[in-house]
Amino acid sequence: MSDFIQIIAIIAGIYLAAKAVFFLAGFKSTGIARGSYGATMMSRAAVASGGAVSSGSIVAISQRFGTGFRLSEFATFFAVVALGYIAVKLYF
Repeated sequence: MSDFIQIIAIIAGIYLAAKAVFFLAGFKSTGIARGSYGATMMSRAAVASGGAVSSGSIVAISQRFGTGFRLSEFATFFAVVALGYIAVKLYF
């Protein structure tokens, strides 16, 4: 059971780390942050496609992935992992 908890924790950690990277790159729930790496990507994509960002572009996908980042995700993740770890240690 401990291996299962570790695998789940690793997968959740990778997911949250990826969301944090997109958030830090400037892809936020309010839009792409001014002066960020995401803004540079958006500018280059718009120039390359004639003035607009395509709906299926890497910029659009990154924006969609970055919008869901919330601090509460970290708190929930760590609480679930901690409680799961305690339950496994106490009962197995």
